[in-house]
Amino acid sequence: MPAANSMAMKRETLNLRIKPAERDLIDRAAKARGKNRTDFVLEAARAAAEEALIEQRIIMADPEAYQEFLARLDQTPSPNAALRKTMRTPAPWEQEK
Repeated sequence: MPAANSMAMKRETLNLRIKPAERDLIDRAAKARGKNRTDFVLEAARAAAEEALIEQRIIMADPEAYQEFLARLDQTPSPNAALRKTMRTPAPWEQEK
């Protein structure tokens, strides 16, 4: 196996305490899916982690609230001190070195 592939295949160890009945349940479910315990648990944990992160990014709103949100996005911001300062400040790529 080339060195590049062995680097991609490196895995870390994750230890956890589990009751025998829970381990047996996981083993039965893994077998039913044709997977080993590690792959089954990793797949389930990854899916749960992705779902938990997605839930933090999705905002649910009824149609009226969503239309209000869109209308506010379209409004021109009222000038204020912070906005004026931001507009006067050159972008980092425009600053002289």
